[in-house]
Amino acid sequence: MYKRVLLACLLTLPALPGAATAASAPFDLKGPGVRVSVTHGGVTLPIARVPNLAAGDRLSIAADLPEDQGARYLMIAAFLRGATNPPPKSWFFQAKTWERKHNTLSLTVPEGARQLVLFLVPDSGGDFDAVVHGVRDQPGTFVRASQELNQASLDRARLDAYLDGIHAIERDDPTRLAAASPLLTRSLSIKLNQDCLQQPADAQAACLTQDRESLLLADSHSSSLAETLAGAPTDLAFQVSATAKAGYGYYSPYIGMVRDLAHIFGAFQSTQLQYIPALSRMRDDSVRLLLNAAPSFGKPTSVMVIALPAIDPVQPPPLRRADPDQLVCAARSGAVLAVEGAPLIYATRYAHDMVLRVTKPGGGAIDLPVTADPERGGYVLGQQAFPTAGMGDTVEGRLHGNWGFAPFDGPRFTLQIPRTGSWHVANDGDQSPVIGRDDSLSLEGSAPSCVDAVELKVGTDPAQPVTWKADGADGVVVTLPLAKASPGKMTLLVHQHGIAKPDAIALTALAEAARIDGFVLHAGDTSGELTGTRLDTVTALTIGKIAFKPGKLTRSDGLDHLSLIAADPADAAALTAGQSDTANVTLADGRSRSLSMTIAPPRPAATLISKSATAATPAGVLPIAIDGDAVAADAQLTFSIRASGPTRFTGRETIEIATVGGRASASVAAGTGYTPQDDRVAVVSIDLGKALGSLAYGPLQFRVVQDGVAGAWSPLATLVRLPRLTGLSCAGGESGCTLTGSNLFLIDAVADNAAFTGATAVPEGFTGASLAIRKLAGDKLFLRLRDDPAAAARVRVPAGQAG
Repeated sequence: MYKRVLLACLLTLPALPGAATAASAPFDLKGPGVRVSVTHGGVTLPIARVPNLAAGDRLSIAADLPEDQGARYLMIAAFLRGATNPPPKSWFFQAKTWERKHNTLSLTVPEGARQLVLFLVPDSGGDFDAVVHGVRDQPGTFVRASQELNQASLDRARLDAYLDGIHAIERDDPTRLAAASPLLTRSLSIKLNQDCLQQPADAQAACLTQDRESLLLADSHSSSLAETLAGAPTDLAFQVSATAKAGYGYYSPYIGMVRDLAHIFGAFQSTQLQYIPALSRMRDDSVRLLLNAAPSFGKPTSVMVIALPAIDPVQPPPLRRADPDQLVCAARSGAVLAVEGAPLIYATRYAHDMVLRVTKPGGGAIDLPVTADPERGGYVLGQQAFPTAGMGDTVEGRLHGNWGFAPFDGPRFTLQIPRTGSWHVANDGDQSPVIGRDDSLSLEGSAPSCVDAVELKVGTDPAQPVTWKADGADGVVVTLPLAKASPGKMTLLVHQHGIAKPDAIALTALAEAARIDGFVLHAGDTSGELTGTRLDTVTALTIGKIAFKPGKLTRSDGLDHLSLIAADPADAAALTAGQSDTANVTLADGRSRSLSMTIAPPRPAATLISKSATAATPAGVLPIAIDGDAVAADAQLTFSIRASGPTRFTGRETIEIATVGGRASASVAAGTGYTPQDDRVAVVSIDLGKALGSLAYGPLQFRVVQDGVAGAWSPLATLVRLPRLTGLSCAGGESGCTLTGSNLFLIDAVADNAAFTGATAVPEGFTGASLAIRKLAGDKLFLRLRDDPAAAARVRVPAGQAG
């Protein structure tokens, strides 16, 4: 991972001591050049391809000066062997660049050498000895200068590559800057100013290339090529520039160079020589120099200091895959192998002869040429056709090439090969997308990386492109625009790179299907409950060979609840608690859904043992006695129940009481009217008028709710509302009687006998406060109640009021 350290003062260096007017002069002066080639193990490379030298390497170095060069330059080469170990005089070499026979240096890197520094000195006589004397007196100064100049040149190469890339994009198509700059900056480890991408396209390039001193970020590889020596002199200049972890830490060696070159070279300036740094811009065997101070040909004479690559062991670039999950289409020329971690592969030519080496299934390998492209973020496959004969659906390739003279291997990549007819709906899934919304569909095939486009064709209409994205190593997810589509046949066309004919996948678009959330069936029950949405389209459910047919459908809390009734109750009741099975749901359009289920424990159950009811009669009101199953609506009802089957009372359950049809209901818990006698018998007491309200009437039922599971309803009583009778008066003789009171409309008929012979009918909706009835034959009045005509209600006539 890049050490994201800002290189302040990228393009500027402090001037030489005494040159205050050039305190922050940039490296913008073009200096002379040299040509360098290196031979190692019988192979010769231009210097631009050599990241490091080794003992025994042979170098050919010649000055590259214009034909009309006026000043004579003496070229001096010095091998160094450490900050505290002066090099022998035999490690210094000179060439008189103005003499044809003596203008080239042919050198062999001696054992023990660590750096090679070149000096270009205007010839004034005695300069060679002065340079030798200066280097031998303070070798650490030139060791540090070599390291810092090497690092600065590498950083400058990254910056130049970035600027060249930005300007190339600007010339080609400025609108691409927003998309291309992030990859370009990641490749070269450059700091991207995101604000620039918010500007108009024609202004982005100028914004991205301004303030060049703040663009570079340090990276581990280029920093390590110019490591700081341990044990360097303790001069203040060296202390300031020393970096944590030898170039991997808080400051780039470029910063160290910016801060310290004045100290480094100023420590031993003389009246004869004055050293100035030169950055190297390498191209093939040419080394062009950039200076930040104009050379002086008078006294003191300027000496240009040039650093050649360090004499170090080979350190290949730490390339890694930018996307660990990337898949590459082998048939796609120009495919990118995304890499990161080594910006020098773009900024220099150290990595060369790069190929993607593909291993053949039967042995052997195929080398496919690749080219580093910072704008695209990796190595780009060439235009050659990939040989698919004998290959499987996927093959493995590995980046391979040379880092200088040494071969190296980079990261591995998986290449996919497209096949005709390989695409289908994933996992043999339902090929029936749903209309009314954008629907997604997963496809599987041999090479998702080779998919160029996916189209949807409906009927005879032209095929239209649809949105898709890769999904793992063998799939894509397609978004079908079906919000306004109609049910029917349609075809999905998958276009693959390198294959002329698209794969066709037949689909059938259907209306929205039911969503099945779950099915609950308790052991012993003959019906269960299905929950979900659009359950009105459910036509059947089966568990093995047991069939269920739809019953009542209700909706609450945004969900449908569908009762499903077993066609054979005995088979359904035989299912045991804990039994796991699969329920298959059939829909009206022929589709089916399956869900896993487990038979739930039996519902809690209880039977009625006995009941009693008492009702207070207000003063001045005639008491009404009720026989049979009826209970007055304002009575205090007490009943006892016995647990059935495996049910046991714990005191945590509640007893629900409700009228049939759910007009009124109440729940009684322990401590509020529910009291277990033991785990098998319990007693419930409830004030019906308060719990159910004055409007409740009709059949009354109860059930046990235990641990959130409700048992089946069981009959409890019939709730009847009673009129309030305040008096009965009868005249003498054969005249009738008058019954007075309120709510007389609750009476259906009045008679003086239980058979209701000769009864007086009460009109529906009767609103009067008195009712004329026939003369009584005894002391009892019988009432037939509207809430329960079968109930026998009696009123004892007070003495002296009967006829």
